[in-house]
Amino acid sequence: MSDSDLLGRLLAGEQKAYRELVARYQGAMRAVAYAIVGSRHADEVVQDAWFAVVRNLAGFQGRASLKTWLLTITANTAKTRLKHNRREVLLDDLPAPHGTVGDERFADDGHWLLAPHAWHQDSPEALLTEDELRQCLEHTLASLSELQASVLVLRERQGLELEAICNLLDISLSNARVLLHRARLKVFATLEHFEETGQC
Repeated sequence: MSDSDLLGRLLAGEQKAYRELVARYQGAMRAVAYAIVGSRHADEVVQDAWFAVVRNLAGFQGRASLKTWLLTITANTAKTRLKHNRREVLLDDLPAPHGTVGDERFADDGHWLLAPHAWHQDSPEALLTEDELRQCLEHTLASLSELQASVLVLRERQGLELEAICNLLDISLSNARVLLHRARLKVFATLEHFEETGQC
């Protein structure tokens, strides 16, 4: 269902449409909040942002996409929470569980030159391996700095362009590229380690 269809149902007051909206955009909103206020206050910011969305939905004019509007409200809510104590954007990052891999693994556009093997098999062992890998990747994601994790989630899971991420998080394009690149290196190192050892 398109956002415009969903918006019409929301404006008509359909409760199921609200549940669909939350399911569709909660993850992206949390990633934005997490980048700005950190894990301690991210859920509160998202909750406050949803209240603002409900209050202002009738005034949504469609100048931006529904997703952009929601993420902008989330970013503004998070920035308000921080008041004037805007945190510095740091290029430092936490150590990954297995270090990183070299830049030679990536093309100029930042994508892997050779993607890791896919584990698309239906045997119980293969499905267990997929679950273990998923947990391993979540652990790696949790080890990233807040900004790295948020930029990675917004780019790879939510499909936002880097320029949109920069606008939401108030970071420069070069900073966003560095954060995304370092996060991808760590994820790749985790995948490679798992592929070689079968362990996280």
